[in-house]
Amino acid sequence: MIEFWETAFAKMQVAWGLEPTASAIFACDYLTRAAAKNVLIPGIGYGRNAKPFLNRGMAVTGIEISETAIALARSQLHLEIPIVHGSVTDMPFDSRRYDGIFCYGLIYLLDAAGRDKLIRDCYSQLNPGGQMIFTVISKKAPMYGQGPCLGEDWYERLPNLRMYFYDAASVQREFGPYGLIELSEIDEPSGDGSTLPFINVTCRSAAT
Repeated sequence: MIEFWETAFAKMQVAWGLEPTASAIFACDYLTRAAAKNVLIPGIGYGRNAKPFLNRGMAVTGIEISETAIALARSQLHLEIPIVHGSVTDMPFDSRRYDGIFCYGLIYLLDAAGRDKLIRDCYSQLNPGGQMIFTVISKKAPMYGQGPCLGEDWYERLPNLRMYFYDAASVQREFGPYGLIELSEIDEPSGDGSTLPFINVTCRSAAT
């Protein structure tokens, strides 16, 4: 997986653009209303999704597996925020807690055990009453069902690129034990100018 993402970022550089995703703006608005002061972004990539939170005065910490992506965050977006170089599968990297956590994509690239661990690890790093928002790809996406089937809703789209597709039932199953409060559908631009359907999943930690 490390080699895949290093190669991807090396080839595409900032091909997804410098502007944040619609989901990042949604999450920022949500966490702003919740008066969040600090945010963790696992899988921060080259940092475009950090911008809305920084613009609202929140402190941002990232986690990123690709050294190339981190270098791009520094050189292209001029981000000086802390970015841990490591895999989200190795979380937590410290005992710090956050008011908010935003994870765009990423989780659907993990197997069932990896997804459960990431959700659990993120939830454990929330402050009491804190929120975490995951953006996951929907089973309504046109590539759903393409490639070798590795399990229920789990497909190998490309060599070394496996994707798990979500619907309301699987969101409830995986996120329900971790303070799930709502889910909402959202379309995000894809590389060819079309859009892909995603689901924003919002969870809240217990207040005490």
